Amino acid sequence: MDAGAALARLGGVGSYRELARLVPRHSITKACQAGEVVHLRRNVYTLPGLDEARVASARVNGVVSHLSAALAHGWKVKVPPKLPMVTVRANAHPRDTAGIALAYADWTPEDVRDGVTGRARTVIDCARALPFDEALAVADSALRSRTVTREQLEQAAKRSPRTGRERALRVVRAATPLAANPFESVMRAIAREVPGLVVVPQGEVGIIGHADLTDARLRIAIECDSYGFHSLPEAFRYDVRRYTAMVRMGWLVVRFVWEDVMRKPQEVRAVLADVVALRAALAA
Repeated sequence: MDAGAALARLGGVGSYRELARLVPRHSITKACQAGEVVHLRRNVYTLPGLDEARVASARVNGVVSHLSAALAHGWKVKVPPKLPMVTVRANAHPRDTAGIALAYADWTPEDVRDGVTGRARTVIDCARALPFDEALAVADSALRSRTVTREQLEQAAKRSPRTGRERALRVVRAATPLAANPFESVMRAIAREVPGLVVVPQGEVGIIGHADLTDARLRIAIECDSYGFHSLPEAFRYDVRRYTAMVRMGWLVVRFVWEDVMRKPQEVRAVLADVVALRAALAA
């Protein structure tokens, strides 16, 4: 895995420490020199798409928005956008739109700063336009950054255009700063679709500690296992012992890897449905 691929897996933005867990340190330096990775600001690295988005927005007299704006704010996303995401005025008729993911909407001066949609506006734009799991990853990351509050997001959602407003409110009300990364956000979005499963992030498992997601009623613990954490021998041993302790206490532990959650959500959903049915059968 190269530094660019590692950064994409981290959500398009990450710290030096996060990158160094996945790739050799010299690879980070080499990727920055080659322009494959951008040192956005102190201890924050991102993909070069942000610069491309700024150039694209200037070309069509628009503003950087949606996922491109989320990355500009230093937030992690499920998948970095393939094309720069830019919003132009609703009545605009830009000509040179090749290579741009374009949206049409009006904005006030308060909605934009330095050519990028503001924090609350960015979350709501994503929530109104993107699939639930992608939007939830952005909203979780926004709350985790502590640069915007749930109250601000809910107010922004209520002020947003009627089309997509309910979608925005659903995302905002489901968002939490407890999700550590887009991996956990997307996992939670999938779990919410499983009948009979009601999960909370960082739920307690007796005296053992916390799991990434838990359903205390069914005593199901869901863990998002990333290579970046378990590549350390101490962390691997710690989690093996922790999972064993959970099972001894009567919890059913289900572990998922990044590739399956991000690329095979139907399979993950099917596994969770089977686990819920198993628990129901045992209870009966």
